Amino acid sequence: MTARPTGRRAGGERGAGEADRRTTEERVAAEQVVGERLTTEGVTREGVGTERVVRERRHTLYFLDEIRPFSPVFLDTEVNMSAVLAHRRAGRAQGLRRSVVTYVVRAAAGVLAVHPEANAAIRGWFNPRVARFGRVHAKITLDKTVGGRRVVLSAVLRDVDRADLDEVQRQVERFRDGDAETMDEFAGARLLHRLPVLVGRVAYRRVVRPLRRRPELFGTFAVTSLGHRPVDGFYSVGGTTVTLGVGRIADRPVVLDGVLGVAPTMRLSLAFDHRVIDGAEAADVLAEIKDALEKAAEF
Repeated sequence: MTARPTGRRAGGERGAGEADRRTTEERVAAEQVVGERLTTEGVTREGVGTERVVRERRHTLYFLDEIRPFSPVFLDTEVNMSAVLAHRRAGRAQGLRRSVVTYVVRAAAGVLAVHPEANAAIRGWFNPRVARFGRVHAKITLDKTVGGRRVVLSAVLRDVDRADLDEVQRQVERFRDGDAETMDEFAGARLLHRLPVLVGRVAYRRVVRPLRRRPELFGTFAVTSLGHRPVDGFYSVGGTTVTLGVGRIADRPVVLDGVLGVAPTMRLSLAFDHRVIDGAEAADVLAEIKDALEKAAEF
């Protein structure tokens, strides 16, 4: 009479053991699929895994937390890039390489130099303070690899309002072609990857919050581009009062002097912080940058 309960209990234990073995095999398989460097915390029956964010992305998360108070408004326009492309061709004939980002940075720097209200930063909530900067620094974003991970890093190009086109290009190439694992300018990001999360968050806030340090850390305006891919419009917040998003150049229908034709155009977006400037000022900035690009021969 006692054999049956014992048999059922033993069978149940064998069933539980088999289930545990299968669960373990599923977990191992999922970890292998996800990759050795991701920490898998659990896998559902549907095969959905959870993982901790890799340390190489911590600097991005800290930055996004810091810009939460930003009040973004987005504008965009189409720029006829015929003059820029002609200027680039003339440069290549002389052995000069100039990227589209370089032209946008240089055009925007000249405009912001005469719009000090937009070349500014804000801090605070109840009684905020605004700092306006007498120098124009551009922040650009870079597609880099750190610790075997593809991440976005940023670099600040200094005094771009006083630099000519070729000097801006030299700065762009230095950061674009440099090694993110060794360059001193990226040492802070690498340190944030190594620090414990709580310590890293506190350290990041202490460094970036003083307004006097914003130009050297964030620039006074930002330019970010996905124009190398089939992306027409790109709207981003770069932590500065003005952020420019650069899309691809493509042939599109345009009307010139009342005649329908085709020209290479680029979608240029502008995100502005409504806490610092209003739409009218932002529209003036965008219109003047567009005008400068369409007169690239004057560079």
